[in-house]
Amino acid sequence: MAATGLRMGVVGGSIAGCAMAVAGLRAGADVTVYERSAGALQDRGLGIVIPPALHERLVATGYLDAAMPTAPVAARVWLTRAPDGRSAREFARQPSPVTPCNWGLLWQALRTASSGARHHRGRPVTAVERTASGGAVVRTAESEETYDIVVGADGHESLTRRVLAPGLRPSPAGYAVWRGTLPLGALAEHRRPLELLRDAWVTVGFPGGHGIFYLIPRGGGGADDRLLAYAIYATPPGRSRGEAGYVRQLAEEYFPQEWAEIVAHGEHTAMTCHPVADLHAPLAADPPFLLAGDAAGVTRPHTASGAVKALQDALCLEEALRASASAAGALRHYARERTPEGARLVDLGRRLGRAQVERAPDWTAMDQGAVEAWCRATLAGTSSYLYAD
Repeated sequence: MAATGLRMGVVGGSIAGCAMAVAGLRAGADVTVYERSAGALQDRGLGIVIPPALHERLVATGYLDAAMPTAPVAARVWLTRAPDGRSAREFARQPSPVTPCNWGLLWQALRTASSGARHHRGRPVTAVERTASGGAVVRTAESEETYDIVVGADGHESLTRRVLAPGLRPSPAGYAVWRGTLPLGALAEHRRPLELLRDAWVTVGFPGGHGIFYLIPRGGGGADDRLLAYAIYATPPGRSRGEAGYVRQLAEEYFPQEWAEIVAHGEHTAMTCHPVADLHAPLAADPPFLLAGDAAGVTRPHTASGAVKALQDALCLEEALRASASAAGALRHYARERTPEGARLVDLGRRLGRAQVERAPDWTAMDQGAVEAWCRATLAGTSSYLYAD
């Protein structure tokens, strides 16, 4: 019998927080969301991808509106620079269906679906604590409220996680990722890359790293209302991690010419750079607290599981609340499922990082068979929707 009438506080109003709010509402809880930012978040974030089956389930269950734009593709294409030093050489193509989304549009859809919750914007949480009765207190500068469940959806620097795992710190990978988006107008002179991207997402391999390119919806409507999203992984020299021009120079040296020119455009638009790191909380829940999204664990971006994990966390919470007779029982159910999954994703991200950056192969020597063997060896028996067969 499901627990009913629960009061649930959600710390953080980003994708994870809004998704968890939807889960609580659907299971009959009274939900309050605390978001430290005073403004809406739809202009934040870049491109993300999710598995098609997960997208379909989220639409069917009401987490997402079917009208939310996406840019699905069915294949992954591997490229490197040809021996002539200018053109691209396609050395592998694999079935890899993904549903690319715009972070801001995804957040907007989840925020709309969670409108039945109370959303407190511009109200950062200053403390979360246990009560003697087994509940939890959420404190802000303006108020103090008691809940049966408190969800920590407050990102990689989670205040809530400090209660469950004090002293836990991210483990740096030793390399960085440059991310950004570009309007398709910047690709007008690059017909071949654009044609390729309409049907596939692309990996460009180079010594010591790789770049990922794919299209995402912009949100204005129309088949051509899209953006190019990209992520480039490499180990920067010395302290020049964020130095303007570094990733452009890297692309000029190693990328096929048309792809290097695209990166050069990106340098002057919406490019950001941050070091890659990961962490995993030893428990995803310990009543009355629960961790979701990056608060529970940060995986290296190679797994493309940041938003995916947050959405799966929400579905798990809803199921746990419906199947459990108490809040504590629901959180123990959640911990049993999500704790090992978080550990698996962190391990997978580390193996993908070693294989694609730290010990990247000689991409110029790769062909279809070599890529397939490399994928099997890298996955080592685990699963990733990015490497669908």
